[in-house]
Parts: sequence; structure tokens; C-alpha cells
Amino acid sequence: MEKKDIRKISAADLEQWFKEQGEPAFRAKQVQEWLWKKGAHTFEQMSNLSKKLREQLEAAFVINAITTDKLQHSADGTIKSRFRLHDGHLIESVLIPVPEENRFTVCVSSQVGCSLTCKFCATGRMKRIRNLDAAEIFDQVVLVNQQSLETFDHPLTNIVYMGMGEPLLAYSQVMESIHYLTSPQGLNMSPKRITVSTAGIAKMIKKLGDDEVKFNLALSLHAANDEKRNEIMPINEQNNLAILMDALSYFYQKTGNRISYEYIAFDRFNDTLDDAAHLVALCKKFPVRVNIIEYNPIEGAEFEKASEDRIDRFALHLRKNNVMVTVRRSRGKDIDAACGQLANKE
Repeated sequence: MEKKDIRKISAADLEQWFKEQGEPAFRAKQVQEWLWKKGAHTFEQMSNLSKKLREQLEAAFVINAITTDKLQHSADGTIKSRFRLHDGHLIESVLIPVPEENRFTVCVSSQVGCSLTCKFCATGRMKRIRNLDAAEIFDQVVLVNQQSLETFDHPLTNIVYMGMGEPLLAYSQVMESIHYLTSPQGLNMSPKRITVSTAGIAKMIKKLGDDEVKFNLALSLHAANDEKRNEIMPINEQNNLAILMDALSYFYQKTGNRISYEYIAFDRFNDTLDDAAHLVALCKKFPVRVNIIEYNPIEGAEFEKASEDRIDRFALHLRKNNVMVTVRRSRGKDIDAACGQLANKE
């Protein structure tokens, strides 16, 4: 018989299994603690269980942990990890250290590939193969946290769901992973340190509001009118800006959580003062922060990154209109680890 993945089994079912082995029910809690609090990847690590019991677990179950396939180190300190999943597929995560701000962020993936075909994004050219399991998302955080401790002597401070894939199309697994990351029975991280990014799936944004989530939400906006957004992000044709603003307003009313707009600046496409004026109008609907991001060129894309002068002029127009704005200079470009570049390249 094929072994079951123990991280997909409910606590109640695990208790029942232990009872059938003649063991007390609290053994299930011990195992869950090893899996979700200590990030154990083998039964052998579970040192407070007898050798016989560990062998029984090994015979009945499997831990489908991810493994590190390749590491790349950027000149700016960024580390990109390529992880191999139990079925051989590959995903990427990025550790973004900003020691001067005491910020150590992991950017995690939620899907193998992506189905959204945004024109400027390398992942969007890969096609979606499958969603990640909650445990596979969780493992990315555990392994990158180890990297951060080993390399910078500092644990992760922030988690962003901005890697490969569209998190809101892997909704249940993303939500389950956040449960284990934030639960006292898991890693006990603050949900305020977690940001989930979406290209804009309106009905799922509303579902986040209905579920009264505690984490932050980022919209990958990249254009502030429908004509331009349709051109670069096909998802906008079914989820236009009016529909998205309605969904985000609903989310904010339900949760009060921070919303940010991610805005990649493309040279002479979305970086004019007219574009800035459209963006200001979108920022008046509810409190929002804008992150302007340098474009990171990918093979075969027609876009160029906007000049620093044009970005600074754009940002100044936003600030003059009382919009909170941060200009993010890209990190990890030299190893294809920057925004939009994740594509499992050799």
C-alpha cells in the first residue's frame, strides 16, 4: 500500500492511528509538534518517541518534504533557492536580507508555474502544473529561515507570497500554510508580518474579507487604467479595475488590514504623469501604500525599465497628492531572483 503523507492527516485521524497501535492519544500531539513547530523532515528526528514507534511511523507514513536543489548568491546578499518537490517538480524561493532595516524577508512560491500569462513575468510563461501543498509552502519558510540564521545570524522577519504562481488560485493550501506559520502550534509568526500578493482575482479577494484574515494584501497593479492593464495582464479582462476596487474596498471594510499596490515601472508605458494621476485616483478609495518597483528584464519581453529620473518624478507626483509611496530598487537581479524573474533557469 502507498504510504500516506502524514502532514495531510488530521490530528483526530492521527490520534486514532496511535490508539490502534496501543499508544496514548497524546502521541499525535507530539508528532504534530515535531512536524509544524520544529519543522522535522524525518521520523528519526522525533527523539521523544521510542525507536520502535518511529519505525512504525516510518512503515505507515511518509513526510513529503522539499529538498534544496540549487542555491545562488547575489552580490547584494540575496539568496535564491531552487527546491525539488517529492514528485520531481522545481520551485524557487528568495531570501531578501536588508540588515540595515533589520528586515529579512522570504518570498515564497504557491504554484508550480502560473496560469496567468502576465507579459512581463518569466513565471507566467511556464504554464501551471499544480498548486503547492500547504506543507510545501511551509517548508520553504523553514528552510529559508535556516539559511537566514546561518548566513546572517538572524531569523526571518517577513513572509511574502510573491514567488511563482497566483496565491489566490491556490487558496485553500495558502490559507492552511498561513495557519501553520502563525499558529502557536506552528511557527507562531505574526500574521501582520505576512503579505499575500495577487494579480487580481476579485471574488477571492472578497473571500479573504469574508474569512476575516489577519495578514496584509498586495495587488499587483502595474497599470492604473483598464486599457493598459488589459495589454499586460490578461486577468484584467475578467477582473477590471472597477471590479477590483469594489473587492478591495470590501476586503478593507471587513478586515481593516493594510493594502498595498505593487507597480512595476515600464519605460514610457506606465510611468508618465498622466499614469501617476490615474494611480492617485485609485489611491483615494481606501488607505493604500504604493510600492514602485524597478522592472527586471526577461528574455523575449518587449519592456524596458523606466529611468531613475522618470521613476522619481512619478513618485514625487504621488507624494504631492498625499499617497504613501516607496521606491523599491530591485535586489537579486544578477541571479534572476528579482520580481518577475523566477523561472527555474539553469
